[in-house]
Amino acid sequence: MQSDNAIGVFDSGLGGLSAVKEFMRVLPTEKIIYFGDTGRVPYGTRSRETIKKYAFQDAAFLLEHKVKMIVAACGTVSSVAGADLEEGLPVPYTGVVNPTAYAAVRKTKSGRIGVLGTSATIASHSYKRRLEKLNPELEVFEKACPLFVPLVENGIISPDDQITRLVAERYLAELKHSGIDALILGCTHYPLLKEVISDFMGSGVELIDSGRETAVYAAKVLTENNLLCDTLSQKSPEFYVSDAPEGFESVAGLFLGRDMGHTVTQIDIEQF
Repeated sequence: MQSDNAIGVFDSGLGGLSAVKEFMRVLPTEKIIYFGDTGRVPYGTRSRETIKKYAFQDAAFLLEHKVKMIVAACGTVSSVAGADLEEGLPVPYTGVVNPTAYAAVRKTKSGRIGVLGTSATIASHSYKRRLEKLNPELEVFEKACPLFVPLVENGIISPDDQITRLVAERYLAELKHSGIDALILGCTHYPLLKEVISDFMGSGVELIDSGRETAVYAAKVLTENNLLCDTLSQKSPEFYVSDAPEGFESVAGLFLGRDMGHTVTQIDIEQF
């Protein structure tokens, strides 16, 4: 039965695992197949054409596993290639932009929303356009944070770490004085820096986790399409990467918030 098929989730690297964590919480009986393109990370500094090419290769790999839905747990792909994926894939698709934008609009009271993302995400203005389409009166403040991804992937995430605090201060200082009350973490790496971002921005700013909002939205899509898994047993996720899997488990443990007890398989993504 198609409803028993897995949900396919992909990202340019390991950041999408923070979304997988939320999927496992929101949809605990669904099987997740995750692909992290660790051999070609980061996507955020690539051209639009390259990002689209990579996104369709990633999706093609997941379709080989007969997934029932594909999720681009990547702000860059969602921003640059989302419309093409939605139109071109044979199964339901979602990125992270739309679900996250809807959540931010619901939660803001001041009508002033901040967006953090990679250089490609911010250059695309995808969140800004979606937010303003939902409510033309919103004020949207965008900030590219290119150093956040390497900090996370190297495990430099503690709010007590001077490097983390200084980088956060450099990126967030202007936003702090803009009067925003909602801040979109527009890259799935960024929730791992939630504590340091929250400490700097203060309690009056609510952080919107794109992984969490995307998991909630995916559950809605699966329900509407009658694709929710009808067996109640928990299923072990499968993990695939495009570079050597050594070191994956320790970093993945950071994203998933638990010890990794699963095998990781390296694949050649260029063949797709």
